[in-house]
Amino acid sequence: MQSALLDQVRGIVGSEYVLTGVALSPYVLEGRTPGAAVFPGSVEEVGALLALASEEGIAVTPWGGGTKIAVGAPPKRLELVLGLRRLNRLLEHEPGDLTATAQGGITLDALESQLASRGQWLSLDPPFGEQATLGGILATNASGPRRHLYGTARDLLIGVMVVAADGSLVKGGGKVVKNVAGYDLPKLYIGSFGTLGVIVEATLKLRPLPDDDRLVVTSFERLKDCGQAVRLVLGSDLIPSAVDLLDGEALRGLGLADGGSAGGALLLGFDGMREQVEWQCEEAKRLLAGAVAQRVLEGGQRDSAWRLVREVGRRAFPDPAAQLRLAVLPTQVTEVIEQAGAVAQRSGLRAAFAAHAAVGIVTAVLAGGRDSAQPVIAALREWRELVRAAGGHAVLERAPLAVKEQVAVWDPPGPALRIMERIKTQLDPKGILNPGRFVGGI
Repeated sequence: MQSALLDQVRGIVGSEYVLTGVALSPYVLEGRTPGAAVFPGSVEEVGALLALASEEGIAVTPWGGGTKIAVGAPPKRLELVLGLRRLNRLLEHEPGDLTATAQGGITLDALESQLASRGQWLSLDPPFGEQATLGGILATNASGPRRHLYGTARDLLIGVMVVAADGSLVKGGGKVVKNVAGYDLPKLYIGSFGTLGVIVEATLKLRPLPDDDRLVVTSFERLKDCGQAVRLVLGSDLIPSAVDLLDGEALRGLGLADGGSAGGALLLGFDGMREQVEWQCEEAKRLLAGAVAQRVLEGGQRDSAWRLVREVGRRAFPDPAAQLRLAVLPTQVTEVIEQAGAVAQRSGLRAAFAAHAAVGIVTAVLAGGRDSAQPVIAALREWRELVRAAGGHAVLERAPLAVKEQVAVWDPPGPALRIMERIKTQLDPKGILNPGRFVGGI
């Protein structure tokens, strides 16, 4: 960036909140180094920065905790990183209404800690909660195992405040649950990956903290047995908050195997009133009595296990080569995992799989291919075709640049691209927000 522009940026936020030179190493993206990273301390400063960027045609990359920054095509331009770490306050908490309003830069763990002091929580559990910010979670629609019962950010967001590409302030929704006035703008920004605006504030629905919270881990000899167990659970009177499935490779890589050579495991989360949770755990053990092994985890052991599962992409292997997110019908989960595992084996690679089994979301991790990227590229392409043949879709969540240059991050968007492009043009006419990283090169 030109020195004159940097001086204007420093004039907006203060010199101590502008990084340049070697200090930018944490913000290098796909081999590109930004001209500067800036950290505004107020909504007004965010607006002033975006107004300047729009006027000068500077590409802006919004940055929360950086946990999902790898998702997206290599950037066409990387000029100004706009970090939100200073916008990190819980603004309002209305326990009687079960709502809270917080700034976009607050981390999930910090938010949950403050809510817990008054007996409530936000029922979102994406990975890396100590680092992931509220704005980033909304912008990427990140979630975790508890989405089975509690849904995703779309189900919990009531209102949102966004700074548009030209620096203007956009508000959608409200601060009460029964809010039906106007267009549903909040949902437009969820999953937009910072291409439509910068989320600076959000109001969300909360829940009371459960009396009890347990995890039932049931290991099976074969992965197919896990699939049958999922169907048994979903057809029973059980109401789990999470229904996750791990294949044998993921079990061993995460250190959750009970010994032996289990082909997979079903992880069931139960939370709520203590008597109810106790009954559900016992009923789950009875229902799945034919398993190789069963155990119930509580407290620190439960939290540690769930953390490993949420972070399977980085923990299943010491040196993962790529990570793909698959979405298929729940009835196809185990079959797709087995077929994808066979593809990896034929390519001379290792693969681990973790799935939100009842909603059909699978995280697939590859390892190997150190000598050449070609086996990884071939496996990823075959995985994508496998999923598309099943009527699903896939997103390449993490891979080296050499792989991304040959394997598309996003599936072809089809006819929806025209609508998405029109929305982008309306909200970001100069194309300065995360240019080129989203679906269809938006």
